[in-house]
Amino acid sequence: MFTAGIFWDYLKTYLKTRMQYRSDFWVEVFSDLLFLAMNLVFIVVIFEHTQLLDGWTREQIIFVYGYFMVPWGIFSACFGLWGFTERYIVKGELDRVLTRPVHNLAQLMLENLDPPGLLSSIIGIAIMAYAWPALGVSLDWYDPLVFLLLVAGSVMVYGGIYIALTAISFYSDSPTGILPLMYNIQSYGRYPITIYNKILQLVLTWALPFAFVGFYPAAFFLEADDLLGYAWLTPVVGAVFLGFGLFVWNTGIKRYRGAGS
Repeated sequence: MFTAGIFWDYLKTYLKTRMQYRSDFWVEVFSDLLFLAMNLVFIVVIFEHTQLLDGWTREQIIFVYGYFMVPWGIFSACFGLWGFTERYIVKGELDRVLTRPVHNLAQLMLENLDPPGLLSSIIGIAIMAYAWPALGVSLDWYDPLVFLLLVAGSVMVYGGIYIALTAISFYSDSPTGILPLMYNIQSYGRYPITIYNKILQLVLTWALPFAFVGFYPAAFFLEADDLLGYAWLTPVVGAVFLGFGLFVWNTGIKRYRGAGS
């Protein structure tokens, strides 16, 4: 409850700050919408030249993309650790964080909240709703509950991977360029991984499981029987990778000796 109260205070502060510069806020929202639209247009353009992509229809791939955007929006809104090395390690702001009673990682997430990121989730749900009538699948009463469970698992996959990668800053004296690379790799999860070669499929499933942030959980709603086992593994994989990320973070932060060290 204490952390929840802190979250509410940070959210109010964020809104007050952003509303002082309304034009900047709406420009950011518009740019995010434009980025989402361009990715969707890319899929549409592909299917102007083919009816199927490795057996997947246009509506199925659009649905997978829509699901991909839901956990991505939640993650980007709550896990804004992109500038951690420069701001908190190089400039020494982590010293301030460590003197406060809230857990250091929770406080970093609260300080870097980006609620507009949730717009991606809303758009993703709208895209899924658009594609659903053409899929020819039924909507069962438990599907919304399964959807919430799978989205939670997908967000944990994101969180675990990026928390672990951010924690590299505790082991390295210089900022790493691995996060931009990982940002590009995660994009593979918004398409059916069966279109990739076997090695890449293995990497996206078990090493860097971005297949669990889009394709595998979306396959549950597409009623792809041969992929249901992978879909149900989404929360498990998410819990494992989030636990690993927290372990790397908690181990790494013990190495931190302050900005002057």
